[in-house]
Amino acid sequence: MVVGTRKTAEIRREEILDAACEEFARTGLHGTSTDAIARRAGVSQPYLFRLFHTKRELFIDTVRRCMSETLETFEHAALGLSGEDALHAIGYAYMDLLADRTKLQSQMQAYVACDDPEVREVVRAGFGALVEFVERVSGADPQRVSTFFGLGMLLNVFASMGLLDNPEPWATRLLEGCKDG
Repeated sequence: MVVGTRKTAEIRREEILDAACEEFARTGLHGTSTDAIARRAGVSQPYLFRLFHTKRELFIDTVRRCMSETLETFEHAALGLSGEDALHAIGYAYMDLLADRTKLQSQMQAYVACDDPEVREVVRAGFGALVEFVERVSGADPQRVSTFFGLGMLLNVFASMGLLDNPEPWATRLLEGCKDG
């Protein structure tokens, strides 16, 4: 008889968060079933609810994770840099992040779910941390920081439409106009 090693609750928790990110990215807070998440994670629904008391709590934890991973990406990209060099490095790192469809869709689903006050609070805190980091590392004025984040949002929309890898002529012109941003 082969005896396997039991996974700790923390390992299972991370596996459930991975599965939840995938499911929530595709169908959002309201369209995702906890059954689908449990099946993807290879756990029972009762076990899922033992670790995460509600679907909303699980969704919020995936949003926190998404925002935290984005901040870590920014921090890693800007390491040792400042000013415009930091902004350019963060921008390119963010474009790489957008290539991961699940991360992109997770972020977009977080914004969609902001009609829920608890989700909105977590999204605001996460986005605020991104803004404060960019302000701190770049030393840029508010207009430059606004332009930077506005371009990021435009890139979100383009990535959502599949226009970063295969842009239509109008999208190419619009992206060309953003290059100095």
